[in-house]
Amino acid sequence: MTSTKEKTVIETGSAGPKIRIKIRAYDNKIIDSATKIIIDTAERNNAKVIGPVPLPTEVNKFSVGRSTFVHKTASEQYEMRTHKRLVDIVNSTPKAIDALMNLNLPSGVDIAIKMM
Repeated sequence: MTSTKEKTVIETGSAGPKIRIKIRAYDNKIIDSATKIIIDTAERNNAKVIGPVPLPTEVNKFSVGRSTFVHKTASEQYEMRTHKRLVDIVNSTPKAIDALMNLNLPSGVDIAIKMM
């Protein structure tokens, strides 16, 4: 009988570590281009890619008063949208991990890489 660790390796078919990448940005075009760069780099290094999975957009709304004295009830509303994507990389090699660590991505993109 196989152990649970061997069973999960057999079921997923992965021998290398699994990498989960969370990408966050304020602009949806920039986040899509960064995601494409990450996926192309992983596939070029013979790693299997799952995703990108679009996560719910976080919307922060806030109001700022136009005036402090006479027109106190008048205010302007602003919102800040944070777009998120999730990419899982399975069967990664050390070469693929090095390539992912040395990527040159557009400014305004936040990346969190977690090895599982």
